[in-house]
Amino acid sequence: MRKLRLALLLVCPMFFLSLSASASADTIQDAAQRHAQTQSQGLPGEVVIEVGELAPQTQLPPCSSLEAYTPPGTRPWGRTHVGVRCLAPHPWSILVPVQITVNGNYVVTARALAAGQTIQAGDLALLRGDLASLPTGVITNPGEATGKTLKNSLAANQPVRADLLLAPLLVRQGQNVKLRARGTNFTVSSEGKALNNATEGQVVQVRVPSGQTISGTVRADGSVEIGQ
Repeated sequence: MRKLRLALLLVCPMFFLSLSASASADTIQDAAQRHAQTQSQGLPGEVVIEVGELAPQTQLPPCSSLEAYTPPGTRPWGRTHVGVRCLAPHPWSILVPVQITVNGNYVVTARALAAGQTIQAGDLALLRGDLASLPTGVITNPGEATGKTLKNSLAANQPVRADLLLAPLLVRQGQNVKLRARGTNFTVSSEGKALNNATEGQVVQVRVPSGQTISGTVRADGSVEIGQ
């Protein structure tokens, strides 16, 4: 059974008919439900959508063409709203309350971890719960944290957020690195000296034996790929 919540109503001043007319509460709620289901595809976990009831006293003009939409600034899950508007014959819009629960696994600390500590697999555990109720950025795969360094200390059983993790340095200033330039059906390799620290995917400046400085992107194996 849908819970009773007050929908926010924005309408044009004109003749109103009750929701028992063509713009029925069920029709509006069904449109909101379908839109929420579409927008929730790809969320990490089991999605449960609960559409709130419209207030019984809500009155709307009849509508032959409804469109559901995501209002600007609304959350993609948790306690949120779906907008439903009438395109014809008389324009109006209404915000329908929706509760989107996402049940899934998330990563927590298995023990207290200190700032600057490199995370090992045994430092992490998985819990299951409503991901929508957790802080933004909580990771769901332990592999996303393993081998990375913590910015801040975390107590045991605390959710691990992506913004608390630092990727390991693969290239350090002064280190000799292998350079690779790729083209169609060929790869050219050389070496140079890194002029700055960098993690995977970051840009590093490299001085080659000729004295020229070039830029490249650090790859997972610590090599530097030069764009063509």
